[in-house]
Amino acid sequence: MDRSNHYEAAFEAYLRRRRLCYVAVNESRRSLLDEEPVKSLDFIVYGPGDARLLVDVKGRQFPGVVDGKPRYAWECWAEDADVSGLGRWVERFGPGYVGLLAFTYMLAPEVELPEGTEDLWEFRGRRYLLRAVAVDNFARHMRVRSPKWATVDLPRAAFRDVVRPFCAFTDADVGQPIS
Repeated sequence: MDRSNHYEAAFEAYLRRRRLCYVAVNESRRSLLDEEPVKSLDFIVYGPGDARLLVDVKGRQFPGVVDGKPRYAWECWAEDADVSGLGRWVERFGPGYVGLLAFTYMLAPEVELPEGTEDLWEFRGRRYLLRAVAVDNFARHMRVRSPKWATVDLPRAAFRDVVRPFCAFTDADVGQPIS
């Protein structure tokens, strides 16, 4: 967890506000798992109903900007190493743990969402929308976005099918990931 990263700081403040038990993982050194380097996760979160989550926060803007123009798409890309590393952490922690890519979207001021939108969060004068995808669902549907940058993403239809408000995972019953 990098507290200088406003997305991760906003996510941590959300966890505190919801009074969820969590551990922020120190990312200053690369972790080793079975003697091989693996990307660190950002948070280990415990929620009501025995939710046990391994979370990698992905900060994104909505709308995004491409060539100086707004792009109204919910970006859901990650590095391939993020997906494989999170999968490895889930295996190591064992049954009942769910790996999540937590897409934390910073919303532009002009973006209006319906009243009562779940996990709409304000922090330090910015608005964020917290959405998550179970890493196994992400891996099942992912496609290569950029071979050069080793990034992957989901087709829009697949993303719509598997993305949920973050609270859907924290409030889930004993290790029941939403698929």
